[in-house]
Amino acid sequence: MTTVKQLIENKSDEHNYSVEATDNVLHALKVMADAQIGSVMVTDGGRIVGIFTERDYARKGELLGRSAKDTQVKDLMTGAMYTVTMDTSMEQCMALMRNHHIRHLPVVEKNQLIGMVSMRDVMAAAIQDRESEIKGLENYILGSNFRS
Repeated sequence: MTTVKQLIENKSDEHNYSVEATDNVLHALKVMADAQIGSVMVTDGGRIVGIFTERDYARKGELLGRSAKDTQVKDLMTGAMYTVTMDTSMEQCMALMRNHHIRHLPVVEKNQLIGMVSMRDVMAAAIQDRESEIKGLENYILGSNFRS
């Protein structure tokens, strides 16, 4: 069973993207577009105060008449976040995402942000785990002494 630690260690981009709560939404959107990501952490004086996602913008931004250029990130961000630790399993991540209808989980250890786990990361790890399990069962059935 894959853990968040294994997933974080295998990620190619270890950068933790963030914006200040007082930055305008347009800046946050540019950071996400440039990094090809769907969320950024929101900080206030170096302290994490929330998360800003594509969904936040889609649901609380232009549709409600707020201009990305004239709106601060703190006005659209999600303040209450669900977080995971390095020991959290992929199954636990999937359950959190499913139960709370979220796509991103900040990884926190000792009150420090370690990274971010996305729905895409979790699904890729789950598929890899299942493929490995299937390969092991195939090898067992074929009497190959569990070679892969």
